[in-house]
Amino acid sequence: MTPVELSRTVLHAVRRAVDAGELSVAVPERVVVTPPGPGGCGDYATNIALQLARPAGQTPQRVAQVLRRRLVGVGGIADVVLTGPGFINISLDEGGGGAVGVGLVAEVLRAGGRYGYVERAGGAVVRLHCAREVRAVVVGEVVGRLLRAQGVTVRTSAEGVEPRWTDVLGVRVDGGGSASAEVSVNVRPVPVADPDSLLALGRDAGRWALLRPAGHDRVRGGEEGLVQREVNPLFRVRYVHARTRALARNAADLGFAAEPGPLGEAGADADVGAGAERVLLAAPATLAALGDHPRVLAAAAEHRAPDRLARHLVAVADAALPLLPGVLPRGGEKPSAAHRARLALAEAVGTVLAGGLSLLGIDAPDHI
Repeated sequence: MTPVELSRTVLHAVRRAVDAGELSVAVPERVVVTPPGPGGCGDYATNIALQLARPAGQTPQRVAQVLRRRLVGVGGIADVVLTGPGFINISLDEGGGGAVGVGLVAEVLRAGGRYGYVERAGGAVVRLHCAREVRAVVVGEVVGRLLRAQGVTVRTSAEGVEPRWTDVLGVRVDGGGSASAEVSVNVRPVPVADPDSLLALGRDAGRWALLRPAGHDRVRGGEEGLVQREVNPLFRVRYVHARTRALARNAADLGFAAEPGPLGEAGADADVGAGAERVLLAAPATLAALGDHPRVLAAAAEHRAPDRLARHLVAVADAALPLLPGVLPRGGEKPSAAHRARLALAEAVGTVLAGGLSLLGIDAPDHI
């Protein structure tokens, strides 16, 4: 059961509880499931009971108990535990989480760059208006992309866009002029003190410098954004993406391709060596980061905060970097099912990084 499938399962439990009269609420469009936080347990957790408690006129614990009864015994779910004020923690019955990882990787590769996107019909148009300031316009443009990825119809406008912002940063909005009475959101992050130094960085580094800090934080310019070393977070993200693409090319030269499956078991698989051990150690954090991607996209859109996506991409890259050297066969090894599975995991990482960078308007090169 993948995170998306689990989300649908929990949503179905809510709908059944409403139909049975146990909860009197409007059924939400979707349920977010994430890795458990501090004090949690199991494979995934959701705070849906806390969200529904007030409109249902019940305590979060009571709502959680209602939903727990409808989740226990569902195929693929081993256990449901309630913690804290009403968090629902779910353990999956799929071989110690291995099948969960296989399903997640397959889901990412199937969705491609649209992994984490939401299809939603109808709804009001969200109108974003930006001040005539380079950071506001770039942030507003990206917030528009994030909202569209969540199925929201968006129209962006700005009080003005200087031609050099378009020439250097590639920024574009739907319209110009002063804010109208229809504006839903005014985008006004802390302005950039020295726009010229940001523009001197070029499109990718300039956008990253504008988008990675939270809107209430000041932008730090400088040439450190151009440094091609691990101290530069953008370099790490793009480097890991390029490495995943190189692995796919090298695997093709060796005559095999990615195929989601078990990564292998330490001490039980003939091809497990130092490289494979590295993969097995890094895989849980990598899978957790990949599984969290839809939630991050939704939160970044809801809070109009592209910085959340930028920081998440760094987390994905940092989690995946240690496993990349163990993906391909070494020495006299022949490609195995485990190698194909490891390559699939690496390609899923590259897919998420490329998709996230695209939303930020930043290139994801295949070669560095």
